[in-house]
Amino acid sequence: MTTIGILTKPQSENIQPVLKQITEWLTTQGKTVILDTPTTQELRTNTRNTYRTQIAAEADLLIVLGGDGTMLHAARLVERRSVPILGVNIGGLGFLTETTIDRIYDALTKVFAQDYLIEKRVMLRTKIQRGHDIVGEGPALNDVVVNKGHLARMIAVQVFLNGDFMTNLRGDGLIIATPTGSTGYSLSANGPILDPSLNVFTLNPICPHTLSHRPFIIPSQAAISVTLTSQENAMTTFDGQVGFEMKEGDTVHICASNHQAHLIRFPGRSYYDVLRNKLKWGDG
Repeated sequence: MTTIGILTKPQSENIQPVLKQITEWLTTQGKTVILDTPTTQELRTNTRNTYRTQIAAEADLLIVLGGDGTMLHAARLVERRSVPILGVNIGGLGFLTETTIDRIYDALTKVFAQDYLIEKRVMLRTKIQRGHDIVGEGPALNDVVVNKGHLARMIAVQVFLNGDFMTNLRGDGLIIATPTGSTGYSLSANGPILDPSLNVFTLNPICPHTLSHRPFIIPSQAAISVTLTSQENAMTTFDGQVGFEMKEGDTVHICASNHQAHLIRFPGRSYYDVLRNKLKWGDG
């Protein structure tokens, strides 16, 4: 690992001094550092997009300073290269992060000594089709969500699995979640929590008009298609961060990505430790 990318939480307060310290420490270790934002005017003069393009193309390791939202962005950024990601929590819940800012140097020392594990997480790949055109596409680590627009009106969709018609759904929308995303929006919509090692997806209706619609688990090899059949416009979002407007007749095609997110983990800490800590399962 000779080229280290650092991705920061947007609008994070007081991040510049921390970035400068980490950059200087990595330099003393003989590493080349690529930042998504400059710590000083002398470090970089390129645009922000240039930084992130360079990180995606060149980084051997990606350090993420932020919370789960920044981790999701990082996973999409390096999806095609499966770069190892070390999450440093300076955000909220931090389901995906592995360490904290006060332990970052110990964590990096272990990483450079190859004293770590790689936890592979399945990702989604999505295309939005309008007629013969693709009007949006991209990866997602947590979920792809088809939901209503600005007005408080139900939308209607048809859902197909591997080309077979599954159901007509009326409601606020549909969440297609990975096991990683099972503790996100899907959990708030009464979806199940899935072990991240599982190769499955969850189809989770959002406030369905027909109460018989319930969360449904499918194998990750399945090809999912969701067609908007109502006149009300809808939105398709990737990880709640990238959105595309849908019109009547548009179809969202979703399948497992050919690439996985590679999250750095250290021995002695399990996913169930994370659940107990973040969801307060150990509070009696």
